[in-house]
Amino acid sequence: MKDDIHPKNYRLVVFKDAGSGAEFIIGSTVPTTQTIVVDGKEYPLYTVEISSDSHPFYTGKQSTLDRAGRVDRFKKRTAARAVKK
Repeated sequence: MKDDIHPKNYRLVVFKDAGSGAEFIIGSTVPTTQTIVVDGKEYPLYTVEISSDSHPFYTGKQSTLDRAGRVDRFKKRTAARAVKK
């Protein structure tokens, strides 16, 4: 096996699902500023909006995770268009 083929910042990182709270420990080079302790060991933490634990394709459940209010804005636009017609 070749030596030094991975980037220098390659390490184990905890990816935490914002919706379900699930945590996955995966090797990554993603930049992080937070840390978390899992099983007594400290890891860099990276929070994701959707993972396989909360995505409707993998879970079979439809749910809406809207942190920026996009769904409400869309509903207002479609209601305004329906009134015009």
